[in-house]
Amino acid sequence: MNRPVARRSGFTLVEVLVALGILLFGLTAVLGLLTFGSALSRSAHLRTVGASAAEAVIADLEETLFPLQDGEAGEPRSIADRSVPGFSTLVYSAKAQPHPQRAREYRVDIQMRWQSGGVERERSFTTVLLREVPFSERLRRQIIEGERSEPARKQ
Repeated sequence: MNRPVARRSGFTLVEVLVALGILLFGLTAVLGLLTFGSALSRSAHLRTVGASAAEAVIADLEETLFPLQDGEAGEPRSIADRSVPGFSTLVYSAKAQPHPQRAREYRVDIQMRWQSGGVERERSFTTVLLREVPFSERLRRQIIEGERSEPARKQ
């Protein structure tokens, strides 16, 4: 009498190795994407900090580049190695040159320096600023004049 041969169920060694190979390939791809995403995130963060620093420099220049003389904005001053407000390790220098045809416009060359990883780094950029009374002074004048004229309006 011939008995039927019972088949064993399960995976062969070749099938297990192929499945592990596919899993390893997928995990490698996912880890590569995580590393790439992390590098992009770091780059975006550094660009954001750089843009914030540049905006802080421009705001500081708008307030201090043209000193007040007799209540009006005077000639620009040269700025050397001034620290950037809010960025303790960052310093900048600025030099303004008047526009030949527009009396109130000045080309301002700005050089920013900082330490990163023990190495001194440097970037330069140029912007155009108008010679005008700083915003804080205009606001102060408006508030003071507003307070002085307030009682006159009530009468």
